[in-house]
Amino acid sequence: MADSNDMQSNVENAASQAGDKAQQAASTAMNKAQEMASTASKRVDEATAALGERVRSAAGSLRERGPHEGMLGTATGAVADSLEHTGRYIQEEGLVGMAEDVTELIRRNPIPSMLVGVGIGFMLAKLFRS
Repeated sequence: MADSNDMQSNVENAASQAGDKAQQAASTAMNKAQEMASTASKRVDEATAALGERVRSAAGSLRERGPHEGMLGTATGAVADSLEHTGRYIQEEGLVGMAEDVTELIRRNPIPSMLVGVGIGFMLAKLFRS
């Protein structure tokens, strides 16, 4: 009888230890996954901010090097303003903010969004079929 109780106690202890080890391994894996996700998120944010800065820099270069007078000067200024606004938007909103804006745009305009998606799909199909 004592051997049976000792064996049961040993089995319970082994099961408890195995459960603890599994829980520790799961916790370690979860922490590592969160750390990797955080690192990836930071890199995406940095890349997005750098893209926004490049777009704004292109706006500045266009303003400096483009024509300043006449109809071409007006068009150059408008394009530079648009690039400046786009660069600022990219920097401020980041990828998450842009995704939220696109989601909201699709939600407000479902039929035009669907037609644009079908058109893009058609063009990609034509492009890759060639």
